[in-house]
Amino acid sequence: MGMFDSINISASGLTAQRLRLDVVSSNISNANTTRGVDGQPYRRQLVTFGERVAPSFQDALNDQLQQAPSQGVRVTQITRDEAPFKLMYDPSHPDAEKNPSSPMYGYVQMPNVDISTEMVDMISASRSYEANITAINSAKSMAMKALEIGR
Repeated sequence: MGMFDSINISASGLTAQRLRLDVVSSNISNANTTRGVDGQPYRRQLVTFGERVAPSFQDALNDQLQQAPSQGVRVTQITRDEAPFKLMYDPSHPDAEKNPSSPMYGYVQMPNVDISTEMVDMISASRSYEANITAINSAKSMAMKALEIGR
């Protein structure tokens, strides 16, 4: 393990948590979006993390060429939450069911985003980000101490 590996591993965590914060921000901003591009309400997005494993030779070569860490964390996928949409009764809403014979008359399908859940995810991502910054600062401090030994 090289001198900068711990910094690179923490940097991969910073990148992953930043993306997680971006997804949470998108979920919060679209919490009231009742009509998307596909005509459906917005669906909450979820981030899945995975371990960066020891790479093959080709992957290690590509990582070195791109200066990507060979260990740490990575985002494996961003998926849509398939939980059912929330229903809200508002007959005046433009997206409300207009057919009076329908049992859904006057109801609007709202996104499956729960603001309190998103806030908890945001705090968790923020704390993880801070922990990775602390780890980077500790590695930097140890490197500086090691340099002082040589004086």
